Amino acid sequence: MELFEKTILITGASTGIGKELALRLAAQNNRLILLSRRLELLNQIKDDAGNKNQQIDVFLCDVSDHEQVKTVFKSILDKHKTIDISILNSGVSFRNSIEDFDASKAKKTFDINVMGVIYCIEQLLPMYMKEGRGIITGVSSLADARGFAKSGFYCASKAALSIYLESLRSELKPYGVKVITIKPGFVKTPLTDKNEFKMPMLMSVNKAVDIIIAGLTKEKTIIQFPFLISAVIKFVKLIPNNLFDYISINHIKITGKKD
Repeated sequence: MELFEKTILITGASTGIGKELALRLAAQNNRLILLSRRLELLNQIKDDAGNKNQQIDVFLCDVSDHEQVKTVFKSILDKHKTIDISILNSGVSFRNSIEDFDASKAKKTFDINVMGVIYCIEQLLPMYMKEGRGIITGVSSLADARGFAKSGFYCASKAALSIYLESLRSELKPYGVKVITIKPGFVKTPLTDKNEFKMPMLMSVNKAVDIIIAGLTKEKTIIQFPFLISAVIKFVKLIPNNLFDYISINHIKITGKKD
């Protein structure tokens, strides 16, 4: 599939992977629908794409607000009628530990990372099922593999999202609608800039988007990267719980931090 002259929706489009995808896809003459909680940043993307690009529509939308999602998507579908590819990219991450446990961070993480995707899919499904075509893409993470220390809320939310997308893929296959799961490792974005721990094989957002666009073009079921981290994660998923716990505990002892 060529990503050219398509109608493409992107949530979480104001920064990071979403922003770079928007700029890259705009350069390929696609019609873009960009959603974010920060409208001024979306308008800046229009300017950066060239002369307040008329092929880019922007919408203020907090995907964790169910009623707002309904209202915004009604406006989108009334205007555009159809969407070739929906890239559901909104996400947040908070480091958490038992010493400063905060359930409100868990709620916000799940509201955006899981329910935010589900709210959008709820609005998209009737169109896709009626047309018997289209692609729904959800941005999960390689962190969906295990419960890594101090990242429990984030890991759990991404695990929930990955499993849900897998289920959705099976259900939509008879309708001719494809579901793609994107699982990045560490990518240098405002989301990861706040991490205080070492991030192995940290990738530039440009390289990450190269891989994502290549995967979308090939309509791969799962787009995961970088390769080496993906391979390590497959091994980590297989090791016994006791060994995983031992490694985690000793990592804390060696670093002197509960990372």
